[in-house]
Amino acid sequence: MRSRTSKAVLYVLLVVAAIPFIYPILWMVFSSFKPASEIFAVPPRLLPDRWTLDAWPKVFTENPFLQQYANSLYIAVVVTLLTIVVAALAGYAFARIRFPFAGGLFLLLLSGMMLPPEVTVIPIFRWASDLGLIDTHWPLILLPVFGSGGIVATFVFRQFFLGLPAEIEEAARLDGLGRLQIFWRIAMPLAGPAIATVAILQFLKSFNTYFEALIFLKTPEMLTVGVGLTRYQDMYGEPMWSTQLAATTLTVIPMLIVFLFAQRQFVESLSRTGLK
Repeated sequence: MRSRTSKAVLYVLLVVAAIPFIYPILWMVFSSFKPASEIFAVPPRLLPDRWTLDAWPKVFTENPFLQQYANSLYIAVVVTLLTIVVAALAGYAFARIRFPFAGGLFLLLLSGMMLPPEVTVIPIFRWASDLGLIDTHWPLILLPVFGSGGIVATFVFRQFFLGLPAEIEEAARLDGLGRLQIFWRIAMPLAGPAIATVAILQFLKSFNTYFEALIFLKTPEMLTVGVGLTRYQDMYGEPMWSTQLAATTLTVIPMLIVFLFAQRQFVESLSRTGLK
């Protein structure tokens, strides 16, 4: 009986603690069904007084939303896959291969995370312009893989591979496997939690990218949803709030799916690598 009471109290506390995080999402979803005059009503109301679907068709007619949605999805998938491959190789090298100045090189690599993207955007923009990459998706793919996102992923994989028992590799060598074979056939199959962590972090970051897309992309068909959401404006240049909220609601779906599939391994990896 006492145990049930403790669980009930715990659940109540968890529900209360979750309200500040859940309420904005619910407000966003319900506001997409409100007339524009009710969205910023005082005092604010969660549920609409008058339900309407007027905003939802405009999501697809006022902006090339489906194209922008597809752009964000494929960029996020490509970035995630490339980051897993590149960061896993780098993390394995730092964790399992002894070479001169490995510690110093890793610290130098980590220092790259200290640079905010606003500092390096001008030289990178000039580099992309010289190579003819402006208004293409290449900068949005290469920068996350080899930028701060890739560094964090390398750190996650390094910490994971440091925890692998050396006996596993020694047994693989006795079976005649080389270094790359050990990596692909032994280390990577065991790195599920690290892969899930990197996949979630990179997918969410790439799908929501805004600053880089704003800098490198121009035409509406090439934009990602992050920038595309700001293009819903009426004939007077005022934001179409109901339509923006409806479009934003749709952008949450891929992130929820990715997190639901990988959340268990994500939490396990955080506990192993010490990331918080």
